[in-house]
Amino acid sequence: MRPRSVERLGPAQGGAPEPAPLSDEEIVRRVLSGETPLYEMIMRRYNQRLFRAVRALLPDDSEAEDVLQEAYVRAYEHLAQFEGRASFSTWLTRIAIHEALARRRRGGRFVSLPDDESAPVPVEVGNDRQRTPEDAASSGELRQILDHSLQELPESLRLVFMLREVEGLSTEETADCLDISVANTKVRLHRARALLQAKIDRQLGTEVRKLHQFAGARCDRIVARVLARIVPPERPAD
Repeated sequence: MRPRSVERLGPAQGGAPEPAPLSDEEIVRRVLSGETPLYEMIMRRYNQRLFRAVRALLPDDSEAEDVLQEAYVRAYEHLAQFEGRASFSTWLTRIAIHEALARRRRGGRFVSLPDDESAPVPVEVGNDRQRTPEDAASSGELRQILDHSLQELPESLRLVFMLREVEGLSTEETADCLDISVANTKVRLHRARALLQAKIDRQLGTEVRKLHQFAGARCDRIVARVLARIVPPERPAD
């Protein structure tokens, strides 16, 4: 039986205010006391952050999901060892990162399964024009450029960028998760931004040159039309 999601409950009945969300520490205490289903709250709370951290170390979405699952299991098995010296989110992120590094060292291979669910392309608010297949293709190409540029960053820079810029952690939180100094975190973030911008600029320049190409049948058609208008027709021979 699937445990009921605690964090997705609807509004309280009778207009009563909703209770404040449980803290990580309270959830940990209650899980250790036997309320195992509450662990779902932890997973839903940190799925996005941990996936991005793991994905920064592994080039495959499916393998990253597998590692994320193992990280949650490992964290659950060692939950009693959480001492509170760092925040629980930091402790959990470190476990996920270490699990990803261990997987990569082992050279594990994970077969990618086909993704049966594709997220719908969002429609811009205030824009009545329907997205065309060309729009979707351009958006997909841009995502590929961003992902490719990010994956080309050195690992140490990529991790800092993902946690700091994508997940929005503070500099101090990022430093704690990676067990490096705040100063080192700032340096890595600065280098990551500079390298990423340079890589994206180069790739976008290549893509921009592909925009609005005018050749082939389109070129022939315009040439023929203009010539028809400016070249006087030949007079029939007398």
